[in-house]
Amino acid sequence: MIRSPSSRRLSVCSTRTETLLMETKKKSREAHGYAARDSSGFLSPFSFTRRLNEDDDVTIKILYCGICHSDLHLARNELGFSVYPLVPGHEIVGEVIEIGANVQTFKVGDKAGVGCIVGSCGSCDSCLQNLECYCKKSILTYSSTDRDGSITYGGYSDIIVVHQRFVFNIPHSLPLHSAAPLLCAGISVYSPMRFFGLDRPGLHLGVVGLGGLGHLAVKFAKAMEMRVTVISTSPHKQKEAIERFGADKFVISTNDEQMKEVMGSMDGIIDTVSAAHPMEPLMDLLKVQGKLVVVGGSPEPLLVPSIPLLMGRKIVAGSICGGTKETQEMLNFAAENKIEADVEIIPMSYVNTAMERLFKGDIKYRFVIDPISV
Repeated sequence: MIRSPSSRRLSVCSTRTETLLMETKKKSREAHGYAARDSSGFLSPFSFTRRLNEDDDVTIKILYCGICHSDLHLARNELGFSVYPLVPGHEIVGEVIEIGANVQTFKVGDKAGVGCIVGSCGSCDSCLQNLECYCKKSILTYSSTDRDGSITYGGYSDIIVVHQRFVFNIPHSLPLHSAAPLLCAGISVYSPMRFFGLDRPGLHLGVVGLGGLGHLAVKFAKAMEMRVTVISTSPHKQKEAIERFGADKFVISTNDEQMKEVMGSMDGIIDTVSAAHPMEPLMDLLKVQGKLVVVGGSPEPLLVPSIPLLMGRKIVAGSICGGTKETQEMLNFAAENKIEADVEIIPMSYVNTAMERLFKGDIKYRFVIDPISV
């Protein structure tokens, strides 16, 4: 049988494709997780590949991964830059199963964690100050372009391979399941408290929202010996805020009388709410030169009135997760002060229900996935 030139070309292309796939497999290892395929955000089983462990890499068997509100935002493409298929998860803890030749700070069997980013340029001002999260070339743990051109996949999976600079030692005294949320929620409140000087004994700190970030903000603030007022729209959280987490006061933000009682009394506020909400009532709670720091990402703009800002010489600022040095410092501080996230452990099969509950605010206080069930 004589084959046409077009069929011969197809045969050659097919052979080249098979060869390329074989070469790719030699440079990668299989991984399994759950991924969203589109903006519905629905997650389902997904098999993919990770790169093989290189000289500066650490390979981690994932034991737990926290669910962050940004996972919900990105799974549904609410921020507009999601890349599908999308495997969420950047609150990752597990066991080191392989290290590269240049890795000296980890050994096989160590407990380790990975947070919001897995790479950066390493040479800009931010990187040189160990603030890699602000590097313009930072690589997000998922839905980002890795240094080899591939798309990064997150911690809703069984293994991950990460450059050693972005891997953290988990102190032995921290239970792994409750340490996972510290890699995002914990550092997201700890970093601005340190940077903006809201970490000194005797200061009065307001915490807006008592969710995944808020409950950790209260715990860190109390460990720093500050006076803490929780500002919430949920009256049923008052007892836990005071009796469980040690807050000194609880204020319902929709109660004008309660808000007036604390007006002008706070040195700073950590605002953890991840939806649009009024800024002016919060600014009124600050002392002159007080600082309102927004750490909850909202797809909608926040409106900041200029007159209260000017008249009180107040600061409205934002902050994301801290850099590598500060994240390790935070983990050590948490271990020394017995700070753990309050979590609900779930199997991977429950993840879509957990996302719906997170959307409705039906969670105390952080979901953590056990990826062994992938």
